[in-house]
Amino acid sequence: MPIRPPRGGIEAVSAAVLAMSRQVEVRDVLQTIVESARELLDAEYAALGVPDDHGGFAQFVVDGVSDEEWKAIGPLPRQHGILAAILHEATPLRLADVRTFEDFQGWPKHHPDMRDFIGMPVVDGDEILGALFLANKKCGPGGARGADGTCGFTEDDEDLLRILADHAAIALTNARLYERSRELTLAGERARIAHELHDAVSQKLFSLRLTAQAAAALVDCDPARAKGELKQVAALAAEAADELRAVVVELRPAALDEDGLVATLRTQADVLDRVHSADVSFHAVRVRALPAAQEEALLRVAQEAMHNALRHAHADAVDVILEGHGKGALLRIRDDGRGFDPTAVRRAGRHLGLVSMRDRAGGVGGSLTVQSEPGKGTVIEMEVPGG
Repeated sequence: MPIRPPRGGIEAVSAAVLAMSRQVEVRDVLQTIVESARELLDAEYAALGVPDDHGGFAQFVVDGVSDEEWKAIGPLPRQHGILAAILHEATPLRLADVRTFEDFQGWPKHHPDMRDFIGMPVVDGDEILGALFLANKKCGPGGARGADGTCGFTEDDEDLLRILADHAAIALTNARLYERSRELTLAGERARIAHELHDAVSQKLFSLRLTAQAAAALVDCDPARAKGELKQVAALAAEAADELRAVVVELRPAALDEDGLVATLRTQADVLDRVHSADVSFHAVRVRALPAAQEEALLRVAQEAMHNALRHAHADAVDVILEGHGKGALLRIRDDGRGFDPTAVRRAGRHLGLVSMRDRAGGVGGSLTVQSEPGKGTVIEMEVPGG
């Protein structure tokens, strides 16, 4: 949404910076920077280009040009002329008429006519993240016009744009880090799912193949035994299908935004109860809405704990309880599986997802405790503070 500062100077810059800080997606940050710059300097057109390594732009966002006009202009510009000068030299450039620039090569067909111009690099240390371009300064009330009817950008405009570019660099860097963190999280989830597929499904399929081969070898000499082996093939195939179905359920993104944490956890427990021989139950007590990050962390910890109980501990019963605690919540997953010695597991380097669960809890300001003994099951508790 465009920024419309009530007054100039510091208040206008503050409004622009706050608008940028509210965005986390790179594309949204770029668009907010451009809109903020155009409003801040009262320009007709604004653009921000993020260069690639091939002489072009990885991203190029504009403001002041309609979607139809932008499509008519054609492909993204290359790094040449005034655009290249700002990017390569990393210095601001302010011109009364951009058409007088020594490397000016004219506008593409359907490109709007631009006269007065200001450009500012967006820099993080030694890295040039992009460049801001603004054109056609509007004349406010009482503004002095030049001979050609334009107002022109001033030294004060350049100072304001430099401050905005400094904050834009921070916002853009943070957005990139956020997206990188999300990519790493997705990569970790993919690795976990791949590991589950290998452990839970491929072993079943290997056993199924061996059993089928045994049945084929016995069908002529011992039909009765072959019949028994074929029954085993059917059972193994059913187990493999159940395992695969459970993994696929975990692959689907949790509908936290649509259904909420309680409904999502109940669905997860119901599905696991259907596809496994163990009894999986879920109960919720006085649970209020929590910050999105805390709800996602609780869901992922519950999934990991239920996975461990069913696949590794071979539990016959798994109870999941989510209970409101003040502004926050307490999640408890109890199973009657084989249990383990947490100290011995850490020494052996086999964490059963415990490190991941503790990281998720700590990442949202929560805590996680694990109680377990060989032969006595496991209780995992995670508490989050709420909002």
